[in-house]
Amino acid sequence: MWFDSWSEILRIVLVGAASYTALVVILRLSGKRTLAQLNVFDFIVTVALGSTLATIFLSTDVSWTEGVTALVLLAGLQLLVAWISTRWPRARGMFTSQPALLLAHGEIRYDALHRNRLTESELRQAVRMQGTGDLSQVAAVVLETNGKLSVITSSTYGDGSALEDVRGLEARGGGDGRDRSGPGAP
Repeated sequence: MWFDSWSEILRIVLVGAASYTALVVILRLSGKRTLAQLNVFDFIVTVALGSTLATIFLSTDVSWTEGVTALVLLAGLQLLVAWISTRWPRARGMFTSQPALLLAHGEIRYDALHRNRLTESELRQAVRMQGTGDLSQVAAVVLETNGKLSVITSSTYGDGSALEDVRGLEARGGGDGRDRSGPGAP
C-alpha cells in the first residue's frame, strides 16, 4: 500500500512528464479558445482533460500513446464545437447558453433570477462590486454565458447595442422604447 516498486515510481515520472508536455503542446496548438473563460461545454472538456491526464499518470492499463490520443481527441472535439458554433449561430445554442437579463433599468427581473437559480442578494452584490450603490443607476445586469455578472450603469449604457443578444431584452423592448424588430433582432 505504501510502496510497490521503484519501476512504478519511474513510470509515473517518465509517463507523467511526457503526458504533461503533450497536453501543453496540444493546448497551445488548439488555440486560445480552449483556454478561454469557461462555458458548460468548455468546463466538461477541461474536466475530461484533467481526468485523462490523471489516468495516463497513474494507470498502467493505459499506454502513453492511448492517453495522448484521448487528449488529442478531446482538444479536437472542442475545436470542432467551436468551429461549428462560429459558422452556424443556431447550433451555438446546443453548446452554450444565451446571456440573460437579470435587471433592466433599475428593476429586478425576478423571473430571470429564479430561472437562472440566482438570488437577489447575489445580484445586489454584483452591483456593489461595480461600485454602484443605487439600483436605479444601473441600466442592466446580465448573466453571461460563462456565469459572470456584467453590470452596465445608466451612464455607460449608450444605445444598448451590446445587449442585442441578451435573452429577456426583447420581452421588454429593451426598456428604452427603441424598436428592436430590425436586422439582428431575435
